[in-house]
Amino acid sequence: MKKTQNIFFRTMGILLLTFLVSSYIQAQQKANPEIYLEAIKTELQKKWPDNRTINLVFHGHSVPSGYFDTPNVHTIEAYPHQTLKKVKDRYPFAVANSITTSIGGEQAEQGAKRFKEEVLTHRPDVLFIDYALNDRSIGLERAKTAWGKMIREAKGYGTKILLMTPTPDLKEDILSSDAELEKHSEQIRQLAKKYEVGLVDSYALFKEIAKTEDLKTYMAQNNHINEKGHQVVAEAIMEFF
Repeated sequence: MKKTQNIFFRTMGILLLTFLVSSYIQAQQKANPEIYLEAIKTELQKKWPDNRTINLVFHGHSVPSGYFDTPNVHTIEAYPHQTLKKVKDRYPFAVANSITTSIGGEQAEQGAKRFKEEVLTHRPDVLFIDYALNDRSIGLERAKTAWGKMIREAKGYGTKILLMTPTPDLKEDILSSDAELEKHSEQIRQLAKKYEVGLVDSYALFKEIAKTEDLKTYMAQNNHINEKGHQVVAEAIMEFF
């Protein structure tokens, strides 16, 4: 009888441990692109007079701001407005805005300081965060703290969030696992899992491209993508829409 009880308790212990591990793994998964913006997609399909304005807010540095060959700014060709055009092509009845709160040269700590006053005031339905290129100047830990602060504040507001891994910098070897941008990309992937928010892995896409093509054809200068590069990012974003 005692032996049977021991087997029973061991079995129950294993089942409980399996359940806990499974629950932890599920809780650490980034948002599924097919369903994460389901409520937003429903709103985008509504016709007048039942529709409302959907705000897509892009927060970050020079890339979402539209800087190509500095100081030239190509707002319409940059991925925030390319995304808006693609959203409108897919949802013809939608009223949608593309709003950029990004500043060239800024890193995540600076972006976090003005987050409530200059970002959440736009009432974002979907928020994009793209700071990793410049976060190399503050390092991983400080960047992680700043990103976490912005994510928590946006989630508290009820906003859907898409985290952006960086676009390339030709001064780094994108195929190297030791590249600084690779380290920041991996941290962003982990943040997406931790907070269960969306991830647009631009860095991984350009890494694949670099295996067969010269990345210079996607770049306006060493650290800024051109229109073709922005097209890659916009198409990746559309997986969520």
